[in-house]
Amino acid sequence: MMTSSDLCLHSTLHTPPPTLFSSLATHFKLQPGFHLTSFSLSHHMKRGKKSSDAGEPVTNPDTRTGSSQADAVKPSLSSMKSMGLLLAVLLVASVMFSLSVVLRDPPSDDVVESVAASRVRQLRFHQANESDGGLSEKKDHLVPGFDEESCLSRYEASLYRKESPFKQSSYLESRFNRYQDLHRRCGPFTTFYNSTFDKLKLGDKSDGGVSGCSYVIWLNSDGELGSRMLSLASAFLYALLTDRVLLVEQGAEMADLFCEPFPYTSWFLPSEFPLNEQQSLLRHLVLDSSDQQKLESQALFNETPWLIMKADGYFVPSLFSISSFEQELEKLFPVKETVFYFLGQHLFHPTNVVWGLITRYYHAYLARADKRIGIHIEVSDTSNDQFQRLVEQILACGVRHELLPEVDKERHLPSSQVISRKSKAVFISSSSSPGYFESIRDVYWENPTVTGEILSVHRPSRKEYQKTQRNMESRREWTEIYLLSCSEVLMVTSPWSSLVEVAHGLGGLKPWVLNGTDHDSFCTRARSMEPCSQTPRSHGCKN
Repeated sequence: MMTSSDLCLHSTLHTPPPTLFSSLATHFKLQPGFHLTSFSLSHHMKRGKKSSDAGEPVTNPDTRTGSSQADAVKPSLSSMKSMGLLLAVLLVASVMFSLSVVLRDPPSDDVVESVAASRVRQLRFHQANESDGGLSEKKDHLVPGFDEESCLSRYEASLYRKESPFKQSSYLESRFNRYQDLHRRCGPFTTFYNSTFDKLKLGDKSDGGVSGCSYVIWLNSDGELGSRMLSLASAFLYALLTDRVLLVEQGAEMADLFCEPFPYTSWFLPSEFPLNEQQSLLRHLVLDSSDQQKLESQALFNETPWLIMKADGYFVPSLFSISSFEQELEKLFPVKETVFYFLGQHLFHPTNVVWGLITRYYHAYLARADKRIGIHIEVSDTSNDQFQRLVEQILACGVRHELLPEVDKERHLPSSQVISRKSKAVFISSSSSPGYFESIRDVYWENPTVTGEILSVHRPSRKEYQKTQRNMESRREWTEIYLLSCSEVLMVTSPWSSLVEVAHGLGGLKPWVLNGTDHDSFCTRARSMEPCSQTPRSHGCKN
């Protein structure tokens, strides 16, 4: 027996709302292929209504027999099937219409590339970010003039370091932008560069003030990679202060290690530049660790648009001692110890080849730790007693300043007494005997920590460097520098290593330096994260 509500439901199913048909008709006008289907269904519904109007007896639902009930249900089921078919047709038509719109007007390449790159980054770091100890998930904005896929490190670097408390001044940002505009206007093979270069080939050491472009050419040396990076950063700051364009002698490996730092142009000196043919027209500035007077004679350098610079190490402190630069430097770097940190952020982006070495190692050994500790060991050959003493000093410094957990050599703590289940990963970089790594690793492998912390010790594979190609040696050195800079704590046995200086300068870290004594602290904290903070050399670091 059907109730009044059943009748309402039956009526609704039997006669679809007019609004549905009106919307369908409107839609099907955009799809000519579906007119016949729409007409047939509508005609079928009209015939049903006309037959009912022609005099079919209406049975009172309260007095129907079982047979009449079945007959009454059939039209309802037929109508439901018709409605189902109609909705299916509508769904197919909507999908095909949407596809036709997309195919006629696809999104721009920039949108597709941006979305795809974003999804790739999200997939790549999803697993790591869940267990990376709280690394920032922010992603840098795309820089105009750069292809993201050609230099992934430029956009992914922030995923591997804690957010820095240091913010560059707005004035420094504007000066960087101004320099980029200058480099784009005067860089290699531009109209102004070609004009100045043509005059040089004709024996004219000036450009007559036509282009307003002058250059400082940084010569690549055969020194350690860290020393070259310190020198190159200093040369860039000098170019920034003197409105010169920095051009880098490419050498055998520079392009293999570093991405182009400036958009729309290159920083590499063209190979056809006559470095050895026009010596009389090129003013040379050779800087060693004791010759600051050459930097102070700026009037002499302004006479020529071509300045050749060969420098050994970090001479930025000397620039702070030059009166004509002092006011500008104070505006650029209100916090003096951030100079190399900000210069390095703009200049030194690992190429994809090196970035692959860095990221694969990081995710395999370091990413899941709650804290990452970097240790660089660089000592000359020592006796067995000195070797053991240095290992003990490293461990004592770490325990004394709560950098490393203390081990329990007397007993094994049951799990119920464990205070902490946090993990720490130690990355050891060393050009010395591998025995240091093995000794530190064995201490934490053979003994539990007092607090229950889990500590893993890692060291990159070290083949004999003299047996490998030079570019692979430099890749590994750059990888170690970068991984050390990703540490949250850095311990070093010696502050005189350029590798260490670059690592803590890029990472914004004040390293713990072993003092080589039996004093209770065993180590002291560096005064600054700026290179040469612990080694007051004669070229301005003391000042």
